[in-house]
Amino acid sequence: MKNLSRRDFLKGSVAGAAALTLAHLGLGATARAAGLYTPGTYSATAQGMGTVLVTMTFSEDAITDVVLDVSAETASIGQAAADELKSQVLAAQAAEIDGVSGASITSKAVREAAAKCIAQAKGEIPIEVIGGAEEAEAGPADWLGTAPEIAEADIAETIETDFLVVGAGNGGLAAAAYAASKGYNTLVIEKGTEHARVRGWYGACDSQDMLDAGEAPMDRAAMRRELKKFSSGKTNLKTFSTWFNESADMHRFIKDCYAKYDPEAVLNVTAGDESHWPEPEKTGYFFPAEEHFWNSKLNRLDMFQQVIADAGNEILFSTPMVKLEQDETGRVTGVIAKKEDGSYLRINAKNGVLLATGGYPRNPVMMEALDPMGTAVTTYDNSWPGDTGDGIKAAKWIGAAMQAEPAPMLFDRGIVAPGVDAGYMTTAAGDKVFPATEGQFNIGSQPFLKVNRKGERFACETGTYDQMSYAAFNQPGHVYASIFDDNWREDVQVFHTIGCSAGTRNGIERADQMYQGQIEKGNAFEADTLEELADKLGFEGEAKETFLATVARYNELAEKGEDEDFGKLPYHLSKIEKAPFRGFWMGACLLTTEQGILIDENARAIDENREPIPGLFVTGDCSGGFFVNNYPCLMAGIAMGRTMTFGIKAVKVAFGEE
Repeated sequence: MKNLSRRDFLKGSVAGAAALTLAHLGLGATARAAGLYTPGTYSATAQGMGTVLVTMTFSEDAITDVVLDVSAETASIGQAAADELKSQVLAAQAAEIDGVSGASITSKAVREAAAKCIAQAKGEIPIEVIGGAEEAEAGPADWLGTAPEIAEADIAETIETDFLVVGAGNGGLAAAAYAASKGYNTLVIEKGTEHARVRGWYGACDSQDMLDAGEAPMDRAAMRRELKKFSSGKTNLKTFSTWFNESADMHRFIKDCYAKYDPEAVLNVTAGDESHWPEPEKTGYFFPAEEHFWNSKLNRLDMFQQVIADAGNEILFSTPMVKLEQDETGRVTGVIAKKEDGSYLRINAKNGVLLATGGYPRNPVMMEALDPMGTAVTTYDNSWPGDTGDGIKAAKWIGAAMQAEPAPMLFDRGIVAPGVDAGYMTTAAGDKVFPATEGQFNIGSQPFLKVNRKGERFACETGTYDQMSYAAFNQPGHVYASIFDDNWREDVQVFHTIGCSAGTRNGIERADQMYQGQIEKGNAFEADTLEELADKLGFEGEAKETFLATVARYNELAEKGEDEDFGKLPYHLSKIEKAPFRGFWMGACLLTTEQGILIDENARAIDENREPIPGLFVTGDCSGGFFVNNYPCLMAGIAMGRTMTFGIKAVKVAFGEE
């Protein structure tokens, strides 16, 4: 089959842009034409979530074209705003545009880059030479670097607080809201302009609501064995026990908040048959009932912000942490942060600092250096834009220990067009981004037949979200195709996958609409025959013959009710015989990374000697030791449950409740 690459095209774009730029060198020093601009095409970059590249074409007196490269921006936010931002620049004939609501960071970058293009066309500044694709291929650099030196004279202001939370995400705001409810003086700083994305469902062990739903108390020994098995014994079971013992209290705190701020909110718990695969004793996987989810008018993080505000505490947005500070004993005393005006702010925190800054999925240098395998199999980045590893680096700079092995949270949902490889591609501006523009394609998690580019089946399709992606590491392009037929609606009911993948069987109409939408975009396919489907998926020659033989063999196994080749669960076998036949290519959808600073059972960061660092607490994806090697997602909602439980735990320890 044909193997397409965008790298050469992007290199060509860079070369072309450079040629255009060089053609204009020197024009600013000569008298411009009689009009407002020197006609031509000019490019400039500015920093958004990634690098935003704006290319503008000018006549003597008008902007005639605008091209935006926002491929390094968040697909559902910055990238989605591109057409509107382009229209605004053309309509305004200027860089001063309103921007797009919800895409403020990308809008600001477009304004800045457009202003530079206009200044170039007027001869007011030198021509900007755009490069980067070649340099970006040099490989991962030193991801850690060194802590910046900040002169005392550059610190414009000092703030005192009892407790400082760095990061307004799920863990940070849970901690700050709990502290506010107790009357503790607490400050939150956040580098973004708003709080992070809420993860609605969370895992709590033996909550009263779960027990009331008819569930027996959890088999905690079995849960420990399961996590130990999937981490190869590398997980810290003491931290696991903290979640066991205190997540019910975490849930009760959230329930109390909803009772006050959104009393109409309805709690759902995933229990009974819905919480596990059929015949659990035969699956080889242990799925305890623990998932809690609220149907509410009020976003949980918005609610936490109200709790914080009502207590008189504050959240400082657009205030990134620069470094941690310590006293002569090694105790963490606070941080130096950067204010929106560029000046530095010292924040002294008497009772300690909680890092809740997320993982590093938006830091390509860290991804390539720390998780080359997870990077190689990923096609779509679904992570929060602010997750660039800042807290991890700040803690490492003062001697904190870090988990040695990666643990990415990969979902089998990164749909791509035929011929697209997994792994980073390089934009014309030099940023490394994953190639897919569509992620969390939920039907990707269904255990249909999977084949590689040779048309071969290569793994057991029964498994957790990440296992097919890891298996694809050994396949061409690190991608694979999912193949099924028109019986898929009935099949997914029999498969009975759980967690968020249950969204397909519980929302058939929406899943079908999503699939039809991907057909229109050229990412998914329907065909009246398997031969036609093979052609649409890009199989040619021997690969096409192998594909057809693979489907025939798979149908034989489904007829027998036994997977003699790879050991798939019998009820996950489904014959492919009824037209229209369907298929699409995919890789991993990266949600976050779970490799962070090692902590103890009290949420305290530990150093290289495995001793607690006084005054420093860590929670969420910037903490480590809980998930190691992978995030198996055998316990629905446990990652978010862990994050909020340890955020609250840090407050309790810092203020002497325990």
